Amino acid sequence: MQKSFEVKNRLDYRILKWILTVALVSGIIVSAIQVIIDAQRVSRDLDNQARQTIAMVKDSATQAVFSIDRDLANQVIDGLFAREAVHLARILHTNGEPLSTRERPLTDGPYRTPISWIFGTERQFRAELKRHGDPDTVYGYFDVHYDTAPAGRMWLGRAIITFTSVIAIAIILGMVLCFVFYMLLTRPLLRIVHSVKEVDPAHPDDRLIATPTGHEQDELGHWVNATNTLLVSIGESQKRYREAEDRISRLARYDQLTGLLSRDSFMERLDADIQNSKRNNTLLSVIVCGIDDFKSINDQCGFRTGDLTLQAVADRLVDNLNGSRFTIARLGGDQFVIVEKGLKDGFQAADTAEAILAEVTSPMGVEGQNISITATLGIALYPSDAIQPDRLLQSAEQTMLLAKQKGRDHFQFYVASIDQEIRDRKQLEKDLSQALALNQFHLVYQPQIDLQTKRVIGAEALLRWEHPVRGLVPPDYFIPIAESDGSIVEIGQWVLEQACLQARLWAEKGLPLRIAVNLSAVQLRQDRIVDDILDTLKRHNIPAGRLELEITETSFMTNLSDAVAKLHTLNRAGISLAVDDFGTGYSSLTYLKKMPVQHLKIDKQFIRDLLINEEDTRITNTIIDLGRSLNMTVIAEGVETAEQEYYLSQRGCKLAQGYFFSKPVRPLEFEAFAEKFRQKLLESNA
Repeated sequence: MQKSFEVKNRLDYRILKWILTVALVSGIIVSAIQVIIDAQRVSRDLDNQARQTIAMVKDSATQAVFSIDRDLANQVIDGLFAREAVHLARILHTNGEPLSTRERPLTDGPYRTPISWIFGTERQFRAELKRHGDPDTVYGYFDVHYDTAPAGRMWLGRAIITFTSVIAIAIILGMVLCFVFYMLLTRPLLRIVHSVKEVDPAHPDDRLIATPTGHEQDELGHWVNATNTLLVSIGESQKRYREAEDRISRLARYDQLTGLLSRDSFMERLDADIQNSKRNNTLLSVIVCGIDDFKSINDQCGFRTGDLTLQAVADRLVDNLNGSRFTIARLGGDQFVIVEKGLKDGFQAADTAEAILAEVTSPMGVEGQNISITATLGIALYPSDAIQPDRLLQSAEQTMLLAKQKGRDHFQFYVASIDQEIRDRKQLEKDLSQALALNQFHLVYQPQIDLQTKRVIGAEALLRWEHPVRGLVPPDYFIPIAESDGSIVEIGQWVLEQACLQARLWAEKGLPLRIAVNLSAVQLRQDRIVDDILDTLKRHNIPAGRLELEITETSFMTNLSDAVAKLHTLNRAGISLAVDDFGTGYSSLTYLKKMPVQHLKIDKQFIRDLLINEEDTRITNTIIDLGRSLNMTVIAEGVETAEQEYYLSQRGCKLAQGYFFSKPVRPLEFEAFAEKFRQKLLESNA
């Protein structure tokens, strides 16, 4: 009997001994597995860290080796050594010559030998340096060597802690399990655990924990009741949280102004649409729609009208592009994006783009105002233009921005050379900003001939840019850039100054000619443009009648009343006005009626095929008849043949200019031409 009460014979002691033995053996095995897994993870992390580091600095390293920029290369290398594990880093040319290199000693210590045995002394990585636009050309190499000691030291510390903690936990767990078994709580706890497992984490109050039989009034019963009360509270909190989360999610996923998808939500949807297109082997188009000159609506009508206009555009897109084939979102500002799925070819995307332009450009009533807008679209196709969602959207956005520089109210597809074109344009913008200060501009003058008297009565001043590298840059290329960045204001004033100065010099030589100068729409919107023009005439002592300002039809479209007022002021001062490139823009008799215009210039595209193309001939005749009926002088641009000159003269066109008479020339050549032309006229009259 006494023997049965000896410690070694007690059941709880025997259970504790077996539990501790099993727990310790299991703990050691588990610890060993954890340490091995941790070592493998550390090894992978070293490799991943190196790859991430290389990916992070690869573009900068490529730029450094491509530009042979040693300072940039040193910055890249020095930045890497902020990481303790980096042992050696260098950027090499393809011939092995280093552009930049740096090395520090390997970490030493008592733990070095086991770490080197497990992870190796160092890890070496190399990446080829290629540019995105030229993936086939290797410009150099980027090497980075990682010292395994820092990561290995941390692993070794974790391994020691793991073994120690697992053994301690095994001992404690064994004692707790023995105590629980001794207290005969195994069965009721298992029942409680079973009830807990049936609780739905998403809705914990739907099915509460069942109280074990016989424990309703003891501590277990009270614990179960308290837990059920907590589950009910958690359920109510989760319900309120889900409601708040739904509201927040909706605000995050949808644009608050238009109700369309936001940019982030759109990118998620676009990724899914691309995966579906890949599986179904169909095309997908991304169309970015940018409202043209939306800022003028905010400036003239107010921001509320601008917001309502954006809402109206969004409603039209949703109403006309409904169905599962389309995904519509607002990117921000005045930009929208439309994804069309299940395409067979690009022609379907073009049809959709035309439909979008038709809907957007249709007049809309906003708060009693009749708003008319235009839009420009950029289109990128999957998979021909890009296969990643962000790259596909970027391609469409870049195409839209590039298309806006070339005109309005049209769409353009992405082309492979767009990146290079944009880079060239950015460089040209930078060069253009310095061209005036570097005296790279000059003026040439094209004679204007009176077809009835055969006399030189004027000259059109034309701007030329002699780029030191590109040579002569066409005005049709750099003028839109100057208009977009606002530098046309300063350039236009310089042109006016030079033209007025030349007019005065010619007048002093007995050659009193009228000078025609182009006036940009951006200049016309300036508050001081009228004063600047009149002050320039006064400064050079030029009669106002000697100056003719040429404006395009789009110059006065954005703010008609303001443009009309300024042009009337200039006209009353004696300056004559001409509509340049008539027939190629938004021609309207209403505009001509309101504008104080004396001259209509027929665009050279109609004169080029005059007498060859019936449509161009009819258009030319119509403009001449229109000018005669409105008591305006018609000027023909681009006259290149004697037949064209004779036909225009007989048809009633008053003035002409073009290569048939003279190309645009420098002032001295112009004077020589005028004298030669006068002598020829005198000889023919004689």
